[in-house]
Amino acid sequence: MSAAARAALFRGVGRMSELEFSRGSGVFIQTQCGRSLLDFTSGIGVTNIGHAHPRVAEAIAKQAGQMVHGQVNLGYHTPMLELVDALLPRLPTGLDRLFFATTGAEAVENAIKLARHATGKPNVIVFKGGYHGRSFGTMPLTTSKSVYREGFGPFMPGVHVAPYPYALHSDVGEAACAERALADLNLLLRQESTPAETCAVLIEPVLGEGGYVPLPPQFLQSVSTLCRESGMLLIVDEVQSGFGRTGHLFATDGHYGTAPDILVMAKGLASGMPLSAVATRAELADAQAPGSMGGTYAGNAVACAASLATLQVMDDEGLVANAAVQGERMKCLLQEIAASGRYPIRDVRGLGLMIGVEFDADVLPGTATAVSKACLDLDLLLLTTSVFETVRFIPPLCITEKEVTDGVERFEAALQRCFA
Repeated sequence: MSAAARAALFRGVGRMSELEFSRGSGVFIQTQCGRSLLDFTSGIGVTNIGHAHPRVAEAIAKQAGQMVHGQVNLGYHTPMLELVDALLPRLPTGLDRLFFATTGAEAVENAIKLARHATGKPNVIVFKGGYHGRSFGTMPLTTSKSVYREGFGPFMPGVHVAPYPYALHSDVGEAACAERALADLNLLLRQESTPAETCAVLIEPVLGEGGYVPLPPQFLQSVSTLCRESGMLLIVDEVQSGFGRTGHLFATDGHYGTAPDILVMAKGLASGMPLSAVATRAELADAQAPGSMGGTYAGNAVACAASLATLQVMDDEGLVANAAVQGERMKCLLQEIAASGRYPIRDVRGLGLMIGVEFDADVLPGTATAVSKACLDLDLLLLTTSVFETVRFIPPLCITEKEVTDGVERFEAALQRCFA
């Protein structure tokens, strides 16, 4: 790409490198000049089945040769209907209606729209450190970093923020931290936004941009019970944690045994094609007036075909189970590095192949970025996350034991360079 073309792109888009990528395969991505990198980012949790899987590529090419765009407000198209049939039995119990959009933020906005209409109430409760998008409608819901919001207000009103049970930054253990967070949520409902004016509670089962922090056991069930008893809806955002990332197709029911009222999904849904979805119950979706939902590119035919092929590959290649196995192996290797005492690592945490490594509180600002850059020098793509010094491991779910070992060894070599 020419220097002029690079300069013409919005400066507001942050990039971890100046590399120009040209192709990918499995867990590797290549640059235009032929450099091969081990990708532990999956395009930020998107290419869950690996880069350029041949079956997905074939499905995209086949559908593009038949029909690229079948507008949803005009009628139905076959790839969407086939995708509905494939998704419904995979969803948490009770979710039997689907709406397709293009991005995670768009899906979150439509989930809030659905909740407001279904309940007739305006307010939404989110959790500190959560990320739900950076569109105008989702910026007020996002509190993981100020850069996503700073200078863009005023925002949509009616958003209230509750503490997320992040025990590492608490003065108590995980169980007590969860109890305190639940008590604080109840207090918020008494002081700021009562159940009578709150349409929904929106939460990530694993904080994404907030640091890859899984919810403590039972917390999501407790929030679900509170919502049910108080007449509020529970919206779970699985944009980053969904589609096998945590070792279950969805963390909501797989890890936490909870069925939300509304489930938001995107990223790994279609292997890089722009597709997101909102799932809910019939009594909520069927109350909407025809014409109140839609979008020019909503449920694009090629994207739906890619999604259907993605789900089939995940089944046929056992990728969800592989995420659980390789994720546990990766976490154990990282914990061994932390336990060695050679590096200022405070915590290794995560579910499946969604793992965060947080450095000590007293490391220099920018430590995680320095480690990420050192990894890049060793041909490993590794992203930072959170306002705390944290890096995240999100490789494709097709990763092998050898590739896990290779990636962790490169990570430790980067640590040696940074902390020598």
